[in-house]
Amino acid sequence: MQQFKPILSIETSDELCSTAIMLTEDSFAEFNFQKKFVHSEKLMPMISTLLKNADMILDDVGLIAVSMGPGSFTGLRIGLTIAKGLAVGRNIQIIPVPTFDALALQLCSILPNNSSFIIANNANINEIYYAKYKSIGKKYELITETCLLDKSEFNNLHAKGDLFFGNYPLVKNNYKISSPNAITIAKWAYIFGKDLVTFDHDLLEPNYLKNFIVKKNEK
Repeated sequence: MQQFKPILSIETSDELCSTAIMLTEDSFAEFNFQKKFVHSEKLMPMISTLLKNADMILDDVGLIAVSMGPGSFTGLRIGLTIAKGLAVGRNIQIIPVPTFDALALQLCSILPNNSSFIIANNANINEIYYAKYKSIGKKYELITETCLLDKSEFNNLHAKGDLFFGNYPLVKNNYKISSPNAITIAKWAYIFGKDLVTFDHDLLEPNYLKNFIVKKNEK
């Protein structure tokens, strides 16, 4: 991106409810709330407080970056709905950010070079969201693209020395982290999101990777 514009970012793919403003390449403000089921209640007040604390109004924002999944159906829908509402109201472009790639970028800032690591989050009883990466400097190399994986296949896809991240309980999580923070969503958008910038807000949908199924109680 040739000229920097402040980026408002949103992360709601898991329990972490996070919003940030990337003010410049080197400065930012961020607000995090780690608790289940608070996104619908907390996100908009958090954004309002964040803008106030940064001495900004929404018209000062150049871009909105939003975490697109995979992750929680409800969380992703809340985050994207709020991003769309803010963007349409002020004619702001949106950058959709792949959640696991953003988390990989965040992890690479603390991992040794050439570390091979896996992100595995629960999707349902039988499946997980899965991706594999390698740290290259402070960035990542994608080894296995984010996919929906049967849990029975998991043990066949990792090697000795791989590090594990995510909320899949059957593996030791090297760091207790299953989603990126909002400032990393903004950083990913700034580094990689140039070709994803869009005004076509209505066409944006979360990357669920699986169909939402409503279960009925059987009598």
